[in-house]
Amino acid sequence: MRTIRRSSFVTVTAAIGLALLLAPPAVANSSGSSGGGGGSSCDKYAIGSKEWTECMAQAREDLEDVYALGYWKAKTGDYSGAIELLRAEGDQKDPRVLTMLGYATRHLGRVDEAMGYYQKALAANPEMTSTRQYLGEAFLQAEQPDKAKLQLGEIAKRCGTACKDYQDLSAAIATYASAHGA
Repeated sequence: MRTIRRSSFVTVTAAIGLALLLAPPAVANSSGSSGGGGGSSCDKYAIGSKEWTECMAQAREDLEDVYALGYWKAKTGDYSGAIELLRAEGDQKDPRVLTMLGYATRHLGRVDEAMGYYQKALAANPEMTSTRQYLGEAFLQAEQPDKAKLQLGEIAKRCGTACKDYQDLSAAIATYASAHGA
């Protein structure tokens, strides 16, 4: 049993790492890498120096690690742990962090609060189809299927009808419609 768990952990860790490598940076100027003046630990170095560059790279890597761990916690059902971590250490301007805060909050039943996180994430990056998928699911939880369908349309504009986010929200809308006799 221990071997299976370790293997699963390694697989999840590798998948998250690969996703982070393939994903473009969500925010070019995150709070952990403000470039000086923002109170970051790198401010002690001259901007552009070798030390500053190395410090900034480590700060960005640390933020990526926090996001990856928060994502993993949320996706494995540790919603409270994800919220605690992402609020304490996550970049509150990163739309991915905001999306996962919304995801975890919604799964704890706080749909209105989650919608606020999703709206902030979309204000920062309106192209994030995963955020739109989760927002659509929140609208279904709030019994607002027409708004969920609007998000489905926005996803279709951005990645078509064959992408995973479109397929997942489309299935959720169909399930909702079947359960509500629509």
